Amino acid sequence: MDFMIPLEASASGLYAQRKRMDIIASNLANLETTRTDKGGPYRRKMVVMRSKSMVGGFRNILDRQVEGVQIEQIVEDKSPFKKVFNPSHPDADKDGYLLKPNVELIVETTNMLMARRAFEANIAAIKAARQMIIKALEIGR
Repeated sequence: MDFMIPLEASASGLYAQRKRMDIIASNLANLETTRTDKGGPYRRKMVVMRSKSMVGGFRNILDRQVEGVQIEQIVEDKSPFKKVFNPSHPDADKDGYLLKPNVELIVETTNMLMARRAFEANIAAIKAARQMIIKALEIGR
């Protein structure tokens, strides 16, 4: 039995969730950014993940596929920007409206909590696999 497969699956989850938290942190940091290098306000980014097939003995023992996760791409949210009347802002248009990023504090905070919980679940899975490996080695003595 290959004990590395469950560890690799959990490690891929840790990496993906850390990257997701980085993107969410970037979204939160740019909550009020009205001017970017591309021009216009900051556009919210999202991580797209997909399953990653894991090969090995563990898969055969369970008679089903053990999958990890990998980041497929990071995409920009195409939802419209928020339009706020603020004629004194330097980025306001001729009518006094300012375009603000399409980032919602509540949505990003909720996504951060979910990513953190998924990260913690992967750590718990690694600890459980570690304990099983230790017990298996003790049996072999």
